[in-house]
Amino acid sequence: MAVLIGPPGSGKSTLGRLLAERLGVAYRDTDADVEAVAGKPVGDIFVEDGEERFRELEFEAVRQALADHEGVLSLGGGAILRADTQELLDGHPVVYLQVGLADAVQRVGLGTARPLLVLNPRSQLKRLMEERRPIYERLATLTIATDGREPADLVEEIVKGLPG
Repeated sequence: MAVLIGPPGSGKSTLGRLLAERLGVAYRDTDADVEAVAGKPVGDIFVEDGEERFRELEFEAVRQALADHEGVLSLGGGAILRADTQELLDGHPVVYLQVGLADAVQRVGLGTARPLLVLNPRSQLKRLMEERRPIYERLATLTIATDGREPADLVEEIVKGLPG
């Protein structure tokens, strides 16, 4: 198993699918799990139920995925904010996908429906990245810089860096 973490625009979904394919395992995304349980998109959960409710659903999705998924798992960018989620990740191969602001903005797009990037998306993304970076770095067993690189090359670097 490999768990991918990083800010919005770091490539967790894209690289997660490619990595799973390369390793011949299943791919799972906790944001998709949350949407399935809630019956609505992440953005709607934030607006209608609030961030706290979303984080509760997200924690449960991470807990379940770590317990019963044996492939590649992508976590939402903020999943690592909860201490109990951080504890769950202990002992798992955690790949931090590092991305610079310029690349993240380009990948995310500024007209996006991401709930935490509604007002002044560029400065919000910069703030989120700066606040979360120390947590990503602490949790990572492998850090991969993604700026300006091709997904296939990144997948190969991840494969080489994974244990066993």
